[in-house]
Amino acid sequence: MDTAVLVQSGLTAPILLPLIGALLAFVMRRWATPIGLLSVVALLGSVILQVPSLFADGPQRLAVGGWGAPLGVDLYADGLSVAMLLMTAVVGLGISLYAAAYFRDTPARTQAFWPLWLLLLTALNALFLSADIFNLYVTLEILGLSAVALTAIVGGADALVGAMRYLLVSLLGSLAYLLGVALLYHAYGTVDIALLAERIAAEPATWAAMGLMSAGLMLKTALFPLHFWLPPAHASAAAPVSAALSALVVKGSFYLLVRFWVELFGEIAGGVATLLGLLGAAAVLWGSIQALIQTRLKLLIAYSTVAQIGYLFLAFPLAVGTGIMAWSGVLYLALSHALAKAAMFLVAGNLLRFGGHDRIADLDRVVQRLPLSMAAFALAGVSIVGLPPSGGFIGKWLLLQSALTEGRWGWAIVIVLGGVMAAAYVFKVVGHAFTESENPHQAQPVPATMEWVAFALAAAAVLMGLIVSQPLGLLEIGNPFGIQTEGAAP
Repeated sequence: MDTAVLVQSGLTAPILLPLIGALLAFVMRRWATPIGLLSVVALLGSVILQVPSLFADGPQRLAVGGWGAPLGVDLYADGLSVAMLLMTAVVGLGISLYAAAYFRDTPARTQAFWPLWLLLLTALNALFLSADIFNLYVTLEILGLSAVALTAIVGGADALVGAMRYLLVSLLGSLAYLLGVALLYHAYGTVDIALLAERIAAEPATWAAMGLMSAGLMLKTALFPLHFWLPPAHASAAAPVSAALSALVVKGSFYLLVRFWVELFGEIAGGVATLLGLLGAAAVLWGSIQALIQTRLKLLIAYSTVAQIGYLFLAFPLAVGTGIMAWSGVLYLALSHALAKAAMFLVAGNLLRFGGHDRIADLDRVVQRLPLSMAAFALAGVSIVGLPPSGGFIGKWLLLQSALTEGRWGWAIVIVLGGVMAAAYVFKVVGHAFTESENPHQAQPVPATMEWVAFALAAAAVLMGLIVSQPLGLLEIGNPFGIQTEGAAP
């Protein structure tokens, strides 16, 4: 078989592997854990195999079943989508290894977790590879429903309330998105993104569709002030689920916003970029303030997610003038945030297992008892704050450089102030980890796997600051941001 055909056919592997694993884990429940781990390892291998061919041959497009657009479904992979696939596979492997130890003593939850988790990975990978807006709606629905079910997996009133709120928000966001799809299809007769980009025009139907789809995706991304559902859902879920929601799930809807902005709506959006930037700035400040006043670790990390999501939206106004620098910075920040935030939630799970609570003031010298977990939290905090040499530093530096290049001092102040506030709430946790609690407690053992996985993800977030050229080179393949630059990858 021709090499190009093999490469293109490999585009289906990141979707089919976790989907087959989900079906097998559901049917063969006694073997759910090994099936799940094997599926995720195979997923990572399939994505890694795509990278060399992407550098050599450029973007890949596959007409599923031989039917091309507009009749069939196309899969499309460029540097941006493969970078998101790599993020999902790496973080997904870490979460899977952690979950295997986390749910080891609860067979019922183990059997429920793996099919839903693999289905969530299937939906995410399909979302990153899909090339038409209706198929993206299908992936958003599967992603939302599997995430809601995972949120409720631990049971209890808090988890069920958080899951129900998440379900209603997810359905509302999907409905708004679907209405936008319907308007675009009625106006232009296609749902293929490439064909829409050729036909779309500045007219009322397009503006209405842009508003509906953007609002639905912002709700799913939990951009301020639409973030109200995120802290309760993330804080009440099991630790591996919280890590998945914060590190991966919200990135799916943000990825779509970036794709639609660059390929469909950017030229006709007018002042919407400034509005998105203002909402992002408000999210950075509000989320950081809320994180500072929290007394529970998981809620602190959840509000930190609200703040870090805000950084991602600063790219929309900054990209108007600096283009590739702003987009590269925000995507680098998203990738490093996925690693660091997953590590933080996994550390919170370790501390809950260790002490039976996540009260920050009662950590009771935990650094002496779980040094690896606290080292993981500190390393993840380095990236969240944006200190060198972490990946978070590279992302925030590129954003800051974009703001300074354009003389946009307001955005620059927000970036710096957000970093200072992030340092304050990270050091708040680390400080209590060194002090003796007024309420000492009997410690419970934490499996070594759970500690090492959190540490490995946190270390990877820092190491991303040392391998800048390769990720940035990958992000430029196929020119996903529609900006021609000297030396850009073809």
